Amino acid sequence: MSNIDEATARAFDDKWGVRLKRAHNPERNRQIFDTYFALFPFAGLERAEGFELGCGAGRLAMLLAPRVGRLHCIDPSPNGLDAARRVMAGQGNVEFHLAAVDEMPIEDGSQDFGYSMGVLHHIPDSEAALAACTAKLKPGAPFLLYVYYDFENRPRWFRALWKASDWGRRLICKLPFRARKAMCDLIALTAYWPLARAAAVAAKAGLAVDGLPLSSYRGARLDNMRIAALDRFGSGVERRFSRAAVRSMMDRCGLGEVRIADGPPYWVAIGRKRSGGTGEKG
Repeated sequence: MSNIDEATARAFDDKWGVRLKRAHNPERNRQIFDTYFALFPFAGLERAEGFELGCGAGRLAMLLAPRVGRLHCIDPSPNGLDAARRVMAGQGNVEFHLAAVDEMPIEDGSQDFGYSMGVLHHIPDSEAALAACTAKLKPGAPFLLYVYYDFENRPRWFRALWKASDWGRRLICKLPFRARKAMCDLIALTAYWPLARAAAVAAKAGLAVDGLPLSSYRGARLDNMRIAALDRFGSGVERRFSRAAVRSMMDRCGLGEVRIADGPPYWVAIGRKRSGGTGEKG
């Protein structure tokens, strides 16, 4: 059985088919890239070959490709790959593959690095997906990931607010695409935008804002928030992980020397493929 939820895959393909003129924000993309890749060991990868599982529209790949030898962009979304090809037109060291995680057309043990940001938590069996990614790596190669956290480090009111929003997601993701997009646009306008702007005002006043809902979007444009809301509320599969669960999953999948970023977004983690079997602690 393929490790993909077809409804979730269609939802992302619909999302990548939406072309918002201002959603491509180079400054915002750079900020996100720098945050996600703060743990990534760039030194020595100038001629390296690696892959991204779930490249989407290429927002991260376009910034990484100039820093490595060859990059395989893998995604099951035709619309996502079309968008990625457009933003990386002329980037000669990139190959695009229309494939799910268990169909990746690259040889086991062949890659110098890999990463998957915001994808594994939308796959039915996240651990099997991570194991499939690890299998593609050479021993010692790094793998970087980002998965949604389970709010273990948030107060009770924050977790209750998320639970209410999750009930909304479960309903919205079942709507036809036009209705789903309209609802997500409304959420972006009435929730993402005011909360993000309030966090921006608080940050300018010198207040700590990282614990506030949607504070990470305080530098984003409204169109970025519309895409983010469509991502969050349009997805049928959404798994969440504790810090300990991330570490344990990476360990079972053969990744050692695991490091997990202390700050948001939670959780960004990196590990290196062990040369032996699974089971050793990194």
